[in-house]
Amino acid sequence: MENYKEVYEEWLNNPIFDEEAKNELKKIENNEEEIKDRFYKNLEFGTAGLRGIIGIGTNRMNHYTVTKATQGLANYIIKKGGQNRGVAIAYDCRNMSIEFSEQTALCLNANGIKTYVFDALRPTPELSFAVRELGCMAGIVITASHNPPEYNGYKVYWEDGAQIVEPVDKEIIEEVNKVVDFSTIKTMKKEDAIKQDLYHIIGKEIDDKYIDALKKLIVNQKAIDDVQKNIKIVYTPLHGTGNVLVQRILKEIGFENVYIVKEQELPNGNFPTVSYPNPEDPKAFSMALKLAKEINADVVLANDPDADRLGVYAKDYVSGEYIQFNGNMTGNLIAEYILSQKKANGNLPENGAIIKTIVSSNLTDAIANAYKVKLFSTLTGFKNIAKIIRNFEENNSYNCLFSYEESYGCIIGTHARDKDGIVAVMTICEATAYYKSQGLSLWDQMMKIYEKYGYYKEKQFSITLRGAEGAEQMKMMMEKMRNNPPAKIGKYTVKSIGDYQKQIIHNNETGEEFDTNLPKSNVLYYDLNENAWCCVRPSGTEPKIKFYIGVCGNSLDNAEEEMNYLEENIKMLAEEAQK
Repeated sequence: MENYKEVYEEWLNNPIFDEEAKNELKKIENNEEEIKDRFYKNLEFGTAGLRGIIGIGTNRMNHYTVTKATQGLANYIIKKGGQNRGVAIAYDCRNMSIEFSEQTALCLNANGIKTYVFDALRPTPELSFAVRELGCMAGIVITASHNPPEYNGYKVYWEDGAQIVEPVDKEIIEEVNKVVDFSTIKTMKKEDAIKQDLYHIIGKEIDDKYIDALKKLIVNQKAIDDVQKNIKIVYTPLHGTGNVLVQRILKEIGFENVYIVKEQELPNGNFPTVSYPNPEDPKAFSMALKLAKEINADVVLANDPDADRLGVYAKDYVSGEYIQFNGNMTGNLIAEYILSQKKANGNLPENGAIIKTIVSSNLTDAIANAYKVKLFSTLTGFKNIAKIIRNFEENNSYNCLFSYEESYGCIIGTHARDKDGIVAVMTICEATAYYKSQGLSLWDQMMKIYEKYGYYKEKQFSITLRGAEGAEQMKMMMEKMRNNPPAKIGKYTVKSIGDYQKQIIHNNETGEEFDTNLPKSNVLYYDLNENAWCCVRPSGTEPKIKFYIGVCGNSLDNAEEEMNYLEENIKMLAEEAQK
């Protein structure tokens, strides 16, 4: 906003904003940069909802921006006649999560819309499950996933339990953008909402049904029964929502030796033991690995704060070291485990399917092909995977066995329509038991997968560009790369370029062009020779431009060499685009 100073003054003087908010703003009256960052734009309600730094301002997560979004959503639900079906609401451990969930519920209630609010913090996948279980019109979860402590967010789910997709996302965004006057946002007292049968508290009954749904996804209970006494599992919820349900499911399916990292067990929105509560970050595992070494654990697991992602370290029985699995490794280990077990049991359906995102490993293609299972690829974001699952059901076409994305998220089956770190914990522990019964560690099994299909390796790096200037720079970088397509990247030949903004894949070898058959998205994909590739996109939730790269070598060392070479050349391409 050009007039950010005027908007700042408006918030200082308008009686709609309370004294606490005004006092926070008065403290920054001499800080021009801070005022600009808080007011240069409205916190955008995008296709994933809201995510931002907690604080007062139009570009912050606060009572006003959260209820503005909720009022827009309420208007849309009323248009669709979904008031009585209601909205399920969950929240994580973050600062202000309880308050934002309450304010959201009471805004919906004041609009005549029923709400079903969890009695305490719950994982995001359970919210997805609850939406369908309760027959709700929509769902909301207050979370900023694995972002740093100063962030919070607001994710909207639709009646199928998936995050909103076209055309619903754009229609909701339109309604949210129409709410320009904060005085039009409705609310009511909680006691009145309860009296009027609008505000409902949910908890144990949904937990029980969710846990039952997870148990049905076990593919080899005998393996757990045979060796679970000899398996040692270390788990950390990283101060988040996974603790209670992870402990419950592991206990109920038979695992006895589950060790929780005590310092990280209790919910805490400040995440005091980690600088960044992300299971992709090795630093987040320091306490868990210390405990693992003390007790000689087989596997070390961490969920992110809203428990939709899972990080894994597995013990190498030969060296005694713990080896980190990235999201692609975990995804492919699970894919191979589920498909091989189902095939061995005679339960592999003829119409079986696996779904991955375009930035995930090409190893998955090889695994799917080996088991004659159909592979589908889609854009980044689990909502796009959920859309394919919905199409399977509507057309009665494919049976989705497993879906994953490289950013440490997956789901076994279709009980929820978002990535599920709880079911991932369960399945990794089951796989650990099975492979241990075969005398193998998870790392041994990963090596067997590489020997069978090829030594696939992937990596991601980002360039962070903050604030208004950063957003403009990201836009310019994408435009430069789009308008100057390379024929080669280092020694690699660019076989084709997918421009998902234009929805076209251009084959450089034949000159032909094909439709991506996917929604528009600001993504460029370079398919290279020798099974290498690169994908570039701006992050939808952080001020970053992301680069994903993949190679296939003939050994671990060779794959590492190829990866380093490709990364170096991609960075040169990125530097050129920044000039």
